[in-house]
Amino acid sequence: MLRFIFILAILMVSTMTSLLFGQNLEQPEKISISGKITSDKNESISNTIVYLVDSTQKLVKTEYSDENGQFVFQNVTKGMYQVQIVENGKTRYESQPFEAIQNVELPPIVLKADIQNLDEVVITKTKPYIERQDGKMILNVESSITATGSSAFEVLEKAPGVNVDNSDNISLRGKGGILVQIDGKAVQMTGNDLANYLRGIPSGAIEKIEFITNPSSKYDAAGSSIINIRMKKDKRKGTNGSITTAYGQGRYPKSNNSLSLNHRNKDINIFGNYNFAYRESFTELILDRRFYNDGNFTGAYEQDNFLRTNFRNHIGKIGADFFASKKHTFGIVANTVSNRYNPTGKNASDVFDETNSQTSRFFTNNNSRNNLKNYSVNLNHKYAIDTLGTEWTTDFDYANYGNKTRQNFITRYFDLNNVENQNPYLLNGNINGDLDIYSLKTDFVKTLKNDVKIETGLKTSYVKADNNLEFYDVSSGIPVFDPTKSNHFIYKENINAVYINASKQFGKWSAYLGFRVENTNITGEQLVDNTSFTNNYTQLFPSGFLSYAINDNNSLEFNYSRRISRPSYDQLNPFKFFLDPTTYKEGNPYLKPQTTHSFELTHILNQNIFTTLNFSRTTDNITGVIAPSENDQQLTVQTDKNLNTADIYGLFIIVPVKVAKWWDIANSFNSYYGSYSGTVAGTTLKNRGNFTFNCNSVNNFKIGNGYTAEVTGNYRAREIYAFMDVDPIWYVNLGVQKKFKNSTLKLAVNDVFYTNRTTADTEFTNYREHFKVSRETRVAVLSYTYNFGNSNANDRRKTGGAEDIKQRAGSTNG
Repeated sequence: MLRFIFILAILMVSTMTSLLFGQNLEQPEKISISGKITSDKNESISNTIVYLVDSTQKLVKTEYSDENGQFVFQNVTKGMYQVQIVENGKTRYESQPFEAIQNVELPPIVLKADIQNLDEVVITKTKPYIERQDGKMILNVESSITATGSSAFEVLEKAPGVNVDNSDNISLRGKGGILVQIDGKAVQMTGNDLANYLRGIPSGAIEKIEFITNPSSKYDAAGSSIINIRMKKDKRKGTNGSITTAYGQGRYPKSNNSLSLNHRNKDINIFGNYNFAYRESFTELILDRRFYNDGNFTGAYEQDNFLRTNFRNHIGKIGADFFASKKHTFGIVANTVSNRYNPTGKNASDVFDETNSQTSRFFTNNNSRNNLKNYSVNLNHKYAIDTLGTEWTTDFDYANYGNKTRQNFITRYFDLNNVENQNPYLLNGNINGDLDIYSLKTDFVKTLKNDVKIETGLKTSYVKADNNLEFYDVSSGIPVFDPTKSNHFIYKENINAVYINASKQFGKWSAYLGFRVENTNITGEQLVDNTSFTNNYTQLFPSGFLSYAINDNNSLEFNYSRRISRPSYDQLNPFKFFLDPTTYKEGNPYLKPQTTHSFELTHILNQNIFTTLNFSRTTDNITGVIAPSENDQQLTVQTDKNLNTADIYGLFIIVPVKVAKWWDIANSFNSYYGSYSGTVAGTTLKNRGNFTFNCNSVNNFKIGNGYTAEVTGNYRAREIYAFMDVDPIWYVNLGVQKKFKNSTLKLAVNDVFYTNRTTADTEFTNYREHFKVSRETRVAVLSYTYNFGNSNANDRRKTGGAEDIKQRAGSTNG
């Protein structure tokens, strides 16, 4: 079946390619010119700037060599050319003039070592904090001082367009159902589990974060948008490494430490890193919960929940790339994560009757032990068929997620005179979870003679989740199994996919069109009550992109995609996680996947000012709710439900400003109107929402003598999200940095005025809730990084240093 779908898809795109990108466009035929740069020791030389000039010595295009020493000038008009390499004003290579009437592969270019000038030709350029590339917004974490010593989750919380609710659910530009990846691999967690995982990843281990709001069809269709966290990987030759240590202090101490090592020569690249994070933090949740029956007030709880958590997170990674030949590269990467945290919670609740008079109090202490483990391995192969970009890649992945949690709750009840008026309630829970993921995919890329680029591939994955939860009532001193709170849930999922993309540049236009077909097969089984469910469906996910270069300074982009957000295994898991006797969290095994149609129109000015208009419609929108239990109106349940629709109309702007030589500002403004419709807990929404916005400003100051400083401000306006009405939030972060020859010292203070606290109201037909969440957001962090090694100076050249040259020169050739 998959083979048939694959062949059918190829035929469809072949026909599409002929129709869309045929010769009737009457554009001049373009060719490509490629080559390879090596040293006199036959070692590949990467990141060397290569110039293509015409017969009048006018610059036509600029490129740089990749990690294999190869470079390609694409979309070149037929004619006479020369290739030049100039460093520090000195011509190191100049080819003989040659005529290019078809694709040209030049003889190998051999550069002799120039020891005296190696240090002088290093080209560096500080990356901006926010940039845009290939339809993606990129957050360069390394360029932020105030990100120092924090975690991946804290960096995301402060990112432009990102919102995190009180349940740690992440949304991007108003859209939920986000897929989070680490180095392109999906993290199979959501909500609190995902947040705790990301809190254990130190920011010092992160190179950048990519925000892909409209992914092409080559990406998995999962997630309304993709947030991809790219970890650091040293690509320099020789033996290199870095050590980073950071200490932070808020109410509780924090420490992040990392070690990175890399050795590379012409035959092999070996890399590894280890990160350890110790973080103590707190969350305080103050609740005013009121219950009604047909509009009549029946009672209330006023609650103060204080949760203290200490994380001890170990992350290890080791891998190797084997350059078997010029065309074949084999790789292996292994990762392991161990995250231990022991939350201790104290809940104080005042109970009120229908007259709003206090009748009693109860206190719940929660002592839990959590041990999350994850290990994964990736085997990969790359076959570079030619120097024009034709390649075939294959990846096999296996990952295992393990979870062992021990929960102990003790609740004591008192009257208004603080006299204990009933026996304590003791509840113990044991959670044993195991998740196995197998994935195999293969991708093929080919550039045809008419410069049509074809990308196609297959992927299959299998997932099995086995979660066993056992609760025991130990109030009498003898453990008694409680089947009403216990469950054993087994979930299996198989997804098979095929995709094909076709892209072409013609004149000032650039376009791609892609299709992805995914076949999903799901089974779920609850062993406690012997119930099960199955779900099988096949869906088509198209995507498209069109750009037009109006002139050298203005261009337009339009893109579209259809995406699916399947419920996570945690959201489907029908377990009860108790906060106190009146509140618990529960999964919903009958949650349906949500699908999103997303449209974006972006104007780009001077390659650094971006304005995006976007619209998305999500059906069966998955929404987190806190609502009265269907069986007991005095209990509240935190779970996920499907709304009918969620419409988002948005405007997103990135404006960098250079105030002076010593002062740069990266500004972003995100505004949108959200409209939500659906029925949950007897409450119907019809086009409920509001206009909201958030803005972020990152100010960088070059003080001199190696010192730089950073001031970041963020403001989020009031937002109505489905049943929740969230008050405005603002905060300020400060940082200063000193660079030495081989090291960097940073000091940062986040949330200086301690204003980053969430206050909101939730309202259903028979339930109203007002809550305030405070976290340990005000933290001072001191960080020190030391770099060591004997890297080849040619490989220290940053690719960003040539980007502005490439953009200007490229436009001269249409």
